[in-house]
Amino acid sequence: MKKLVLSAAVLLGSLSTFAAIEPIQNSVEKVITTADEFTEIKIEELPSAVTTALKTAYPEAVINKAYVNENKEYKLDVTMGDKQGSVFADENGKWIQK
Repeated sequence: MKKLVLSAAVLLGSLSTFAAIEPIQNSVEKVITTADEFTEIKIEELPSAVTTALKTAYPEAVINKAYVNENKEYKLDVTMGDKQGSVFADENGKWIQK
């Protein structure tokens, strides 16, 4: 009887460890998928609507790199003073949240 109780405890303990690892693996896969969907392009290839929207919203911003995805959404790596960050816009120059 003691062996049966001990076996059940070990089995339940190993299942809870597996369940705790599973969500971590899924979140890593999502990060990789999101990062891979943008392709780097030349800054000169940006639509004028996107560059105009950036100049209007952030006049001091300097574009370091530009990326595009299948949905014609653009990711801009920008520098403003000593701060760096990324902004996202659609092909019409409307800002989107990512």
